[in-house]
Amino acid sequence: MQLGKNIKIFTNYFLGPLLFIWLSFSMYRQITQQSQLAASWWHIRQSFHSTKIGYLLFAVMLIPFNWGVEAYKWKLCLQSVYRISLVQAFMAVLSGIAFSVTMPNRIGEYVGRLMYLPEGNRLKTIAVTMVGSFAQLLVTLLAGTAGLMILKKNLLEHFNGFTLVAQFLQYGLLLLCLFLIFLYFNVTGGVRVFSKWIRNQKYVYLVTALNSFTTPLLLRLLLLSFVRYIIFMLQYLFVFYLFDVNVGVFIMLDVMSVVFLAMAVIPSIALVEVWLRGEIIILLMGLFSANTLGIGFTSVTIWCLNLILPAIAGSLLLLKLRVFNKRHETV
Repeated sequence: MQLGKNIKIFTNYFLGPLLFIWLSFSMYRQITQQSQLAASWWHIRQSFHSTKIGYLLFAVMLIPFNWGVEAYKWKLCLQSVYRISLVQAFMAVLSGIAFSVTMPNRIGEYVGRLMYLPEGNRLKTIAVTMVGSFAQLLVTLLAGTAGLMILKKNLLEHFNGFTLVAQFLQYGLLLLCLFLIFLYFNVTGGVRVFSKWIRNQKYVYLVTALNSFTTPLLLRLLLLSFVRYIIFMLQYLFVFYLFDVNVGVFIMLDVMSVVFLAMAVIPSIALVEVWLRGEIIILLMGLFSANTLGIGFTSVTIWCLNLILPAIAGSLLLLKLRVFNKRHETV
């Protein structure tokens, strides 16, 4: 326990800030080395005084749809364990974002969501919640693998010497996707496997809820995950155009699918994630656009829209929840 606590302290208070500083400096250096920095900055300022501001409004309008779809997914996952309204699920998802800001790979999302459930059902929902996350990961891997295959020629032209690595990566990802698809559609088999692993049979109830995931439900969750993925893509498309990063729609889709793939497999803390994603976006999108400043602004803007604003809302909801619980206990 003490070792885990020390690792958490080291990650949150030393490694996280150190990575934040290094990645911030790295992005700053790449942006300032842009040959047309002054012109890019002028175009960005002009965007806020033109009809292009509509792109930002569209991106903002998609925020509740993004997290609303996630809330509906979670509601579907929970239906066999605990009935929750869509409004409650939405508030729980926002509260989970507030917890996830300082935790690796957003594992805090589970903690925040569980606070909206009665104590007797909290542990049972962990396994079913993971199925929803699994569906989103599967969509990300499938789209990212396709994007990587499409961009393979462009990447090899700019990164010589990685031909063999690219081949291993391509076929490795294809095999991984096939394996994960098999696991996803055989999630009920996990109950039998975990039942054998769990020595104390009184804890088997933690995974028995997985039996409720029929093929139609799994397909529905996969479709909702794809809808969320499209919403992410639209937000990036709008903000890229806002900041005058003028690339083709299909190029943007391919590049961002690879970026999402990279972010899915690289462990990170949300406070560092914005700069890490910015580094990857600049590296890949920079192959098709010289507007490094606009690319960097896009990364930060999307991070604020999809993480910081919902986290603030979630924090306010948690405050209200705590006040409500306190009053409830004194009654």
